[in-house]
Amino acid sequence: MLEELMPNRKNPSESALEWRISEAPVPYETALAEMDRRVAAIHAGTAPELVWLLEHPPLYTAGTSADEADLLVPDRFPVHQTGRGGQYTYHGPGQRIAYVMLDLSRRNPDVRRYICDLEEWIIQALAQFNVTGERREGRVGIWVARDGGREDKIAAIGVRIRRWITLHGIAINVEPDLRHFDGIVPCGIDPVQYGVTSLVDLGLPVTATDVDVALAASFETVFGPSEKVP
Repeated sequence: MLEELMPNRKNPSESALEWRISEAPVPYETALAEMDRRVAAIHAGTAPELVWLLEHPPLYTAGTSADEADLLVPDRFPVHQTGRGGQYTYHGPGQRIAYVMLDLSRRNPDVRRYICDLEEWIIQALAQFNVTGERREGRVGIWVARDGGREDKIAAIGVRIRRWITLHGIAINVEPDLRHFDGIVPCGIDPVQYGVTSLVDLGLPVTATDVDVALAASFETVFGPSEKVP
């Protein structure tokens, strides 16, 4: 969602990036409020860009294209309306979320390119665990091929862009309870044809910390060099 044309930005550091990891689950409302504050500060030139790695308590989120018919069990978990693009998705323990607040006005002011970069970031991170993540035309997110020709989704993408600064980001399934996806039609994709998987479901003993390291290692390859700040 693009809210304004590119403004003039006054930022004293053109390459500063904060890399933050939250150990305890972060309530969804808290994360939304923090993203709003940070985007305003980045726009004002008073804070660096931010990549925030975290988990949420179990919940469903509804993007701007969500269809109520895809919420199969409305009272299973709290449902949050959100301004990101996309449809319904699940967040919860065992899923590594990366909220990404980058200033595209001084990187590459191209929304499609940004989404492609998020996909590539996930693909390169998964490759460090010898997992082949793939794009699929007409299906948002990153997919892995399974036996019998089945394809399962391992990572979701949902973004919003405000004044050319990005909000929301990606979610990689490390070891969530995959049964929790049964309460929705994830991203509107037919569950009869396609499923959801995780790194542990694929037989890999991977932790959120391992994924954090992989994401950090591949970030600059995709998005370019940044000066990490505390």
